[in-house]
Amino acid sequence: MKTFLLLSFSQFYGSYAFGGPSVLQGSDSSSFLKHEYRPSRTALECQLLGMNCATPTDFTFSWKGFARRGGETDVHCHGWGITFYEGRGIRAFHDPSPACSSPIAALVSTYPMRTYNMMAHIRYATQGAVCLENVHPFSREMWGIQFSFCHNGDVPLFKCAKGELPWIGEVKGDKAYYPVGDTDSEKIFCAILNSLKVKFSTLPSLPVLHEYLRELLQEIVESDEEATILNFLLSCGQYVQFAYSWPGSRPGSNVWNGLHYVVREPPFKRAALCDCDYEVDFSELAGDKSRVAVIATKPLTLNEEWIEFDRGQLIMFDDGIPHLSPEHSLDSELSGHGLDSDYHPMQPPLALEEDMRRYKKGRISQTFTAEGI
Repeated sequence: MKTFLLLSFSQFYGSYAFGGPSVLQGSDSSSFLKHEYRPSRTALECQLLGMNCATPTDFTFSWKGFARRGGETDVHCHGWGITFYEGRGIRAFHDPSPACSSPIAALVSTYPMRTYNMMAHIRYATQGAVCLENVHPFSREMWGIQFSFCHNGDVPLFKCAKGELPWIGEVKGDKAYYPVGDTDSEKIFCAILNSLKVKFSTLPSLPVLHEYLRELLQEIVESDEEATILNFLLSCGQYVQFAYSWPGSRPGSNVWNGLHYVVREPPFKRAALCDCDYEVDFSELAGDKSRVAVIATKPLTLNEEWIEFDRGQLIMFDDGIPHLSPEHSLDSELSGHGLDSDYHPMQPPLALEEDMRRYKKGRISQTFTAEGI
């Protein structure tokens, strides 16, 4: 029977909420790591965790269960990484060691940090060596904004020869971004950024960015729909996170590789982790203005209603709210959560309307004009 922990707000957001380094280091994980793991045709390649919030929030509850999958309750022992935003800046921790025994993971677990936007990744290597440069999330600066990305799946289009980086998108130009490591994941990230940089001479609004990302992803998938498995998280600054899923199973496997999400908002309830005997009552911890969307490869909790992404669905998360279409991204743009840079300013509503006219050729532009934008 699970033990219900009634924690104070300060306890939950401090080291006690995670249990300190001992949570990640135990006899089970030590024996587990004695085995040598090789790439498998049946296991999930990697697992993703994202969190997007209406108010700065600590991520230790979700991280507690997720980190155990990095070599203790699951086989993802080839490295882990976490990135989260503080204003326009990011903090990033990466380690090629298993998350369940990493001293850096223990440090993160006991360091009370709050953010609007975070992502984490545990790796099971199927392409690329087990080394630091291949650990997700990857980050790049573009337009004076920090972009972050993590991915799992199989994408034949990007399993190209060393030194090759395919172009995607309708506009071609000079490439500004190249992978440091040798994973197809980092190639996908660089290809998306290269296409965005060439496409837009000024900052795109969130609806236009949402729509163009869908076009790029459709191009990637259509290159080989049957063999492609593409799941990723993409953060575009401190507020906004995109999540995309083209799910599937690897050849000879019945393990489904997709994405799920849950939104925690008032009235808050209890949540119990799948990977360890731990639960909390968020009604005792969260405020009336709190709202958190959690995105994960596999649900992290036992007693919450997780929603699986539809095939080919791209969702933009902001303020802990899932925006399912480009049109629904308009509220986030008008609230000031759009792309923010001193080098490429764009202020709504006039610039937003101009953005629609310039890039959308009618459909989205007409929608916003009809709404008085």
